[in-house]
Amino acid sequence: MFVCAVRANTLKFIGIIGAAVLSLALLVLFIPSYETVTTGAIAEAAGSFRYDKIKSEADVRAFLEQFGWQVSESPTEQVDIRIPGQFDKVMNAYNELQKSQGLDLSRYRDKDVVRYTYQVTNYPDYNGTVYANVIVYKHKVIGGDICSSDVTGFITGFIQENKK
Repeated sequence: MFVCAVRANTLKFIGIIGAAVLSLALLVLFIPSYETVTTGAIAEAAGSFRYDKIKSEADVRAFLEQFGWQVSESPTEQVDIRIPGQFDKVMNAYNELQKSQGLDLSRYRDKDVVRYTYQVTNYPDYNGTVYANVIVYKHKVIGGDICSSDVTGFITGFIQENKK
């Protein structure tokens, strides 16, 4: 004959574990999955521009010209950089700018990339120096911006406001 004794504390423990497993299962079933969603305007704009086949400085200039930017003949700077593995507050804000133009740097964490910087010569209604930064990974543009060099300047995406 087999005798098994179960104490009240053991029953409480099994009940708590069971409730936790049930709660977790319900969360998995009923919480929707969230994906990065691009608006129709971003998708439409991104679809009409080429982000690939960047193999030379001329290709980078041609990439910027498709957005209407005229830039210097040679880059002001061409440097190898590493996308950080963990994004801080500044990097998260910069990545939000990238997401607003249909790009996302978070997929390239801990990757070595090349950043090309050109001086923009046709930025409208601004007298200061403006730069175009283009971030390239394996012959594909993965990010970038148009920004001023002033302390109180600006930073924006590739698409000009009047061309949206």
